[in-house]
Amino acid sequence: MASADPNTEGTPRDIQILGGKTRYVVVRADPSDMRGWLQKGAVCDLLTQHHISHAGIMLAEPPFQVTRFEQSGTFLLSCFEGEGEVLADGGWKRIKAGQTCLLPPFVMNSLKCVAGKPWHFAWVRYRESREAAPIVSSVSPLTGSQDPRTLKAAVEGLHAEASGERSLAALHHWSELVHHHVIRFAQPHQPDSRLWRLWQRVEADLGRPWTLGELSAIACVSEEHLRRICRKEIGRSPMQHLTFLRLQRARLLLCATDDKVETIAHAVGFESSFSFSNTFKKWIGWRPSEYRISQRSK
Repeated sequence: MASADPNTEGTPRDIQILGGKTRYVVVRADPSDMRGWLQKGAVCDLLTQHHISHAGIMLAEPPFQVTRFEQSGTFLLSCFEGEGEVLADGGWKRIKAGQTCLLPPFVMNSLKCVAGKPWHFAWVRYRESREAAPIVSSVSPLTGSQDPRTLKAAVEGLHAEASGERSLAALHHWSELVHHHVIRFAQPHQPDSRLWRLWQRVEADLGRPWTLGELSAIACVSEEHLRRICRKEIGRSPMQHLTFLRLQRARLLLCATDDKVETIAHAVGFESSFSFSNTFKKWIGWRPSEYRISQRSK
């Protein structure tokens, strides 16, 4: 099944190709959400306590592909069998069994199967306000290893209860477990203190032309060791994570101020508005001026 539904995530450019062999179960928070693929989903309005829009288990088979031009909340995917690809940080990243991927809100979200391979995963999708602090922070990983069985079991339990007896106590516990799985990945209790100190310093001065040498000096490690621990803890290289933080700040400035795009580009550390615009388009899915218009028209 393929569709480009103007009501899906609010844009006519969304793509949904499930394919004849793909199967899924989903639990949605809002019974009035009548998008076609959600209509048969179970309903648990307790999910709204954590701003969860829906959660589910996808048994995807080629030619599965889903693209949301602008997801309005944090998205977590945890793979328990097979492998597939997620568009993140401007490129495709392979997600295999035992791996989890976390995407921030208000960016393009695209998932697809690898040719000839199944991809089975559990997911949680939030709906967040631009005025509230998002789940994703400066120390949140993009990808990482996490046992997917806990999220899969929590979603299965939530779906079974929401489709059956609908005990409020049971629904509460299952929804708490789903949210807890996301928080445990997105906001680790014991992040590497060297990285925490580093990114706190960088976020306070994003306009500075940071070099890898300066970053490693703040973290008190060699450049190569900084690369290794960033890859392990965050799923990005140090310079990729610097770009991520710059673009997250730029998104906020585009929505909250009337500053020119060139002014914002320099404020977050880009040498030119041309470079800023191209990078923003690659990572976020919009040109900065387009993004500002789209956000203010809502």
